[in-house]
Amino acid sequence: MPLFSHRFTTASSSSPASPSYYNKPSSKTHKPNSSSSSYTSSRIHVAIIFFSLVSVFIGVAGTIFALSSTGPASVYRCGGSKDTSRVVSASRKLGGDGGNNGVVVERRKLLGFVGIQTGFDSGDRRTALRSTWFPSDPDSLLRLEQATGLAFRFVIGKSKDAKKMAELEKEIKEYRDFVLLDTEEEYIRLPYKTLAFFKAAFKLFEADYYVKADDDIYLRPDRLATLLANERLHSQTYIGCMKKGPVITDPKLKWYEKQGNLIGNEYFLHAYGPIYVLSAEIVASLAAARNGSLRMFNNEDVTIGSWMLAMDVHHEDNRALCDPHCSPKSIAVWDIPKCSGNINMFSHNSNSSHTRIN
Repeated sequence: MPLFSHRFTTASSSSPASPSYYNKPSSKTHKPNSSSSSYTSSRIHVAIIFFSLVSVFIGVAGTIFALSSTGPASVYRCGGSKDTSRVVSASRKLGGDGGNNGVVVERRKLLGFVGIQTGFDSGDRRTALRSTWFPSDPDSLLRLEQATGLAFRFVIGKSKDAKKMAELEKEIKEYRDFVLLDTEEEYIRLPYKTLAFFKAAFKLFEADYYVKADDDIYLRPDRLATLLANERLHSQTYIGCMKKGPVITDPKLKWYEKQGNLIGNEYFLHAYGPIYVLSAEIVASLAAARNGSLRMFNNEDVTIGSWMLAMDVHHEDNRALCDPHCSPKSIAVWDIPKCSGNINMFSHNSNSSHTRIN
C-alpha cells in the first residue's frame, strides 16, 4: 500500500460524493481543477517533510538514550580508599595508572565483605594468616570468593613513616590483598579507622553483610558464608559474641574509658571487637554519616555498640564467632580474653589450632 494511502480511504459508504482513489471511475468526464490539485499536492509535500523531520528527531533521541544507558548502573570512584586487588585489575583493563585517580570500578556484588584490620607492625600476623586460611595469591583469593561469596582484604591506614610505607608498598605489590584507608594508622584511633573501613567497604563492594575482623583470629570462611546465608527477618542485623562488663575508669588500665561518666558503671550489650558483622542497611547508614557526627569512645567495640543502640538493630549473639578451641561448629577461633593480640595460636606445630580444624 502506498505511503499515506489511508488518508484517502476513510470515506464511508453513506457518502458516495467523497473522493476515493479506489472508487470505480465515473463514466462522466470531469475537468480537473488545477488550483485545487496544486493546493492538495503542496499539503502532501509539507506533511511528508514534517513526518520525515519528526522521524529523524525520534531516531537521534533514541540513539542518544541508548548510548547513555549503556554500561553498569552504579559506578564509583575509589576516592579516599583503594582496593589494591581491584585497582590493579581495573588498571589493566581500563588503562588507568594503578593509583587512586583515574580508575573507575563498579561495586562488586557479594554475600559478604570481610575486612581484616591490620597494622604496620603486624607483618608476622599477615604471614600467619596467609599460611593458613587467607589465600596468599590473587588467583586463590578470587577462587575463595567465587566458592563462598565472600571477599577478603587486609585493611590498613597510612603512616607518616616513609620506611613503613615503602615496606607496605612492597607487600601490596606482591600480594595485592589490601584496602588502603585515607586515615592515620594508630591504635588509639581505632574507632575512626573502623568507621573509615565501613565507609570504604560500602563504596567498593555491594554486599549483604560487612564483617570487621582482627588479624589475630583463625577463621573458617565456608562456615562464615553459611552463617551469613541464613534467612533473617530483621534487615538491620548486628552479629557477634555479645557481652557486657564494667566500665574501666582507671587511666592506668588498658581498657580505660575516658568518657565513662556518659555510660555508667556497666557497658551496654555489644559485640566483642575481634569479629562482628553488620548488615548492609546498617552500613549504608554509617556510610552516609558525616565525619565528626558520631561519638567516639576509647574502645572500638564499645563505640560500634553505642551506634547500634541508636539504630533499630537486632542483636544476634553467636558464640561460634568466639570459640576458644577449634570444633566442628567454630567459625572464628580466638581465646577470650587471652587470644586477642596473641599470635601463638598460629604457630606451626602439631598442637596448633589450624591443624586441628574439623
